[in-house]
Amino acid sequence: MRKRIVAGNWKMNLNFSEAEDLLNDMMDLLEERPADEETEVIVCTPAVYLEMATDLAIDGNFYVGAQNISPHEYGAYTGEISAPMLQSMGVTHTIVGHSERRTYFGETDSVIAEKINQALKYDLTPIYCCGEVLEERQSEKQFEVVKRQISEAMFHLPEAELGKIIIAYEPVWAIGTGLTATPGQAQEMHAFIRKIVAEKYGQETAENIPILYGGSCNAKNAAELFANPDVDGGLIGGASLKAGDFVAIIHS
Repeated sequence: MRKRIVAGNWKMNLNFSEAEDLLNDMMDLLEERPADEETEVIVCTPAVYLEMATDLAIDGNFYVGAQNISPHEYGAYTGEISAPMLQSMGVTHTIVGHSERRTYFGETDSVIAEKINQALKYDLTPIYCCGEVLEERQSEKQFEVVKRQISEAMFHLPEAELGKIIIAYEPVWAIGTGLTATPGQAQEMHAFIRKIVAEKYGQETAENIPILYGGSCNAKNAAELFANPDVDGGLIGGASLKAGDFVAIIHS
């Protein structure tokens, strides 16, 4: 059975005390009503809060992920954070290829592939983001775009390594805009992603890989989105900054 996963991406938000309060509030709510045993919770904080998060996660029944990772292992790369650094702190996951990294920082699929390689080398689980912009959706190129992103960033991996990845489909036009893919649109793309993985690696691998939806997923629409057979949870942005909303999504 595939994992059910809810991952929160805080992006560049909250000061230290706000971050601490949010984590503690989330932990209190999950202690009152624990997540289903089949649901995995991941919190991806800004890098400066990762040590605090990993300390709290020891007793909090959640995993901690980074929002970004360097494609380099070590070296003169001022400001970068490497996979071995993250691993040494108890970080278990990392977001890779988020649309904001692609758009604002010029990350290409080849750079993202190197980041995935680094993550896997140090036993970090990549949460690989893919998705089309509005113009590509309007011109009906969304399947072509997502197939290219997945093929160029992931299909160099052997089957055993690919099976360690979490995929997150994030239609760029729905991130932070209030727009959301319909449950039908989400299911259609998730099924397509599973199909192209099956064509490359076989049906068993495709059936076992978790595919999350991201893009204005919130406490009100999460249950309907997650009810789709190929939607295995969500990568949550703004709603992860409110403990009550995030925990409500976890319980969805």
